[in-house]
Amino acid sequence: MPNRYTQTALSLHWLIALLIFTAFPLGLYMHDLPLSPTKLQLYSYHKWIGVTVFLLMMIRLYWRVTHRPPALPESMPRWERIAAESVHYLLYALLFLIPLSGWLMSSAKGFQTVWFGVLPLPDLVGKDKALGELLKQVHELFNFTLLGVLGGHIGAALKHHFIERDDILARMIPWLQRR
Repeated sequence: MPNRYTQTALSLHWLIALLIFTAFPLGLYMHDLPLSPTKLQLYSYHKWIGVTVFLLMMIRLYWRVTHRPPALPESMPRWERIAAESVHYLLYALLFLIPLSGWLMSSAKGFQTVWFGVLPLPDLVGKDKALGELLKQVHELFNFTLLGVLGGHIGAALKHHFIERDDILARMIPWLQRR
């Protein structure tokens, strides 16, 4: 079994991470802007990123199912293995649910999602103001949950690198020296 992720897995991981760390602050910033052409353009960019994350996650899930990830070190306590696996499942779920909830919210609010301004996506639900507001809250809850889970994920990776001094982080960052 390999002790490092494949180049495809690495590329998908870091591309999705970049998109998330772009979409989240953009979502926070645009949320409170007054209605203007700039705000509408930022919402379009945010949606484009979300649809792209959703599509990349479909590829990533396929890759993960067809390519076994490297095994965790035998020295890792059982509870850490369970926590790591649980966090990964939660990350995958959130990275599907967040774009989906945003798409549903846009549909319910009557704003069609048009990927990169050229590919109109079908509305998933009919226009419904109350549902749109509920989905807005769900979308925000999922996003802030993701922020917390990512904080734990990053914190655990740094703990393994700087405190445990094992190879966990080096499996995902190609330029890190393996110990």
